[in-house]
Amino acid sequence: MGIEDKINQLNDMRRRAQAGGGEKRVESQHKRGKLTARERIELLFDSGTFEEIAPFVVHECSEFGMDQQKFVGDSVVTGYGRINGRQAFVFSQDFTVSGGSLSKVAADKICKVMDLAATTGAPIIGLLDSGGARIQEGVDSLFGYGEIFTRNTLYSGVIPQISVIMGPCAGGAVYSPAITDFIFMVENTGQMYITGPAVIKSVTGETVGMEELGGAMTHAQRTGNCHFVAKSDKECIEQVRELLSYLPQSNDKSTLPVVETADPADRTEQELVTLMPDNPNRAYSMKKVISKVVDNGQFMEVHKHFARNLLVGFARMEGRTVGIVAQEPMYMAGVIDVDASDKGARFVRLCDCFNIPVVTFVDVPGYMPGTDQEYKGIIRHGAKFLYAYAEATVPKISVIVRKAYGGAYIVMSSKCLRGDINYAWPSAEIAVMGPEGAANIVFKDAIEKSDSPDETRQRLVEDYRSKFANPYVAAGKGYLDDVIDPSSTRPRIIEALRMLRSKTAGLPYKKHGNIPL
Repeated sequence: MGIEDKINQLNDMRRRAQAGGGEKRVESQHKRGKLTARERIELLFDSGTFEEIAPFVVHECSEFGMDQQKFVGDSVVTGYGRINGRQAFVFSQDFTVSGGSLSKVAADKICKVMDLAATTGAPIIGLLDSGGARIQEGVDSLFGYGEIFTRNTLYSGVIPQISVIMGPCAGGAVYSPAITDFIFMVENTGQMYITGPAVIKSVTGETVGMEELGGAMTHAQRTGNCHFVAKSDKECIEQVRELLSYLPQSNDKSTLPVVETADPADRTEQELVTLMPDNPNRAYSMKKVISKVVDNGQFMEVHKHFARNLLVGFARMEGRTVGIVAQEPMYMAGVIDVDASDKGARFVRLCDCFNIPVVTFVDVPGYMPGTDQEYKGIIRHGAKFLYAYAEATVPKISVIVRKAYGGAYIVMSSKCLRGDINYAWPSAEIAVMGPEGAANIVFKDAIEKSDSPDETRQRLVEDYRSKFANPYVAAGKGYLDDVIDPSSTRPRIIEALRMLRSKTAGLPYKKHGNIPL
């Protein structure tokens, strides 16, 4: 066979690999509203930069008629390329080949590309669309999942790991995305569950729909397993590309992205002065506060639909990525509950993993009271949030906008949790509890013995507020670094971030801490 014949053979093998499961199965994929594995990769990477790895492997199973179903490349496409000009790795499951089921060779391909991502210091993106373990291969397939889970764990905090659920992801397979840093899901097509509706009905008698059980909005709103929701494959991939623009390549400080911005670092915002309601019990939009402070008003919210009383996400200050954590008074008055604790703790720890400074805006009336929260473990969950802030060694800057009461004041990047710079607006109220509650306890006897209890209570509430529920008591003790004009919030934060760029901080020697999971 001459060289031309060998090249023709090579080209034929490539065509077979790129054909996936064949035209009929590709057509069926499109009818479901889904793109193919290769179409998704083409959208994800900068044009012409994708390089495939191991395109010619075939599975080794001959049982149950599988020797007649040997597709070149098997059920996953793997490789690397550039996204926004920066290197990234991918594995994209091909549902047109055996329903995207995981074979031993498919697992080997995925593990190989994960190892390359870790050793070269670049993000790994998994585009998931699979029926799960390949039943015909038995324990080999299960072992393959275990190898993937191990790498997810070992590389956690080393490189960004992103899972994109674009089809079914069921059974043991769901634990890989659960370990990764971010989960995206496509509405109507993305599914994630341990057991399907039929199994649930057979075991418990409960009837549940597939979308209700494992759909995108279920996981975005109720379980908290999904960080981002998209209406289509294309929209989802655009969101992934946007997220990657905020993230570093790895846990190396030198890979933090810097984007040119025309938004002046010394820009002031007079609207922040009038944004705060005179009535301390009235709500306002913390998102609006954030938009007035960060570069160009751009805030990429994470976990948007889950625990909406707490905001987390990414923005830029002077072109550099920062993580934002803030209460949202528009929902549950910004109180911290079980879900908000988990959401905040995971985000702060992610920022700490990848050297992303954390900027915190505080308006918190406390932890959520009541037996429901106590029985759900608010002590344990709330401690996670506290642990995350105390453990974090990245630059930590906080601005108390209004309320900061009790233990919730402590957890929100306070000076005693190693906060680097702590500011407050003049509207800040820092106390063990709100003036109303405090006055009812401290002045209980005086109120009860008064001829006009209501008037006495109101007078004592205002007296307590003026003496204690203000930022100057805390500032006088050094718990705040300054009380600032709200309009100057942006330049003051930027100056603090500049100062903290060379920050070095560590933790006592240990194998690892024991966060109250």
